[in-house]
Amino acid sequence: MLNTEFRPGSPVWLDLSSPDSRTSVDFYTALFGWTFDSAGPDAGGYGFFQLDGRTVAALGPLPDENASPGWTLYFATEDADRTTALVQQAGGRVRFAPFDVFTAGRLAGYTDPTGADFAVWQPRDTRGLDLVTEEGSLCWTECYSIDAERAKSFYRAVFDWQEQDVPLGEVMYTVLTPTGGGTDDAHGGIMQLSPDHTARGTTSHWLPYFEVPNTDASLAIAATLGATVRIPAMDVHGVGRLAQMVDPHGAVFAVITSTKPGG
Repeated sequence: MLNTEFRPGSPVWLDLSSPDSRTSVDFYTALFGWTFDSAGPDAGGYGFFQLDGRTVAALGPLPDENASPGWTLYFATEDADRTTALVQQAGGRVRFAPFDVFTAGRLAGYTDPTGADFAVWQPRDTRGLDLVTEEGSLCWTECYSIDAERAKSFYRAVFDWQEQDVPLGEVMYTVLTPTGGGTDDAHGGIMQLSPDHTARGTTSHWLPYFEVPNTDASLAIAATLGATVRIPAMDVHGVGRLAQMVDPHGAVFAVITSTKPGG
């Protein structure tokens, strides 16, 4: 599960790029019970989603007129410049080179060789999210790829993630763990996109999962707020009940009510 130790390569941050920050704030605060705190006039419209005063995600405007709304996952690094070199060596593309965010940290953004966008965060004053795994916060990350084997090779070269292949129905699911971590430190997975999905135009992407007390109730609330269902609620043995949806601006995310230990 995710934790806030933030080993190199583990999820450390996520933010939403939106064409209309006000309506996105209204949607997510109503769905998850978050509040929103602006980072101030010098932050270009950036701000933080919080739960009981702890940061669980962030929000900012679209970086340019050609960008699509969506969630971006950030993985921890001790050296964003070195990670950038590894990304390039492994065949990835640098969307934006490393730069400092005041004294908070240093970040960079990339696209993997199969087309999935992601970013890294080198912490300074801001270590990362204050809360993960608990209800209302990020609890899992998932890469859907048009070429899962190519994606695994890439991320192995960049982050040295540990991998465990697990059969999931008729497909193979690769569970990811930061290097040096144990089974309990698993933070995400990589999965091959099916021909049906690619035929419908689905491209490689990272998907954030948020823990909720009741997946079906969250789907119902989201529908009243203008979201659409991408994958209906379903039970996954030993994992929990999960669903995927699309927010009113087109950003994709998932919710899950995880199976409790011993449940």
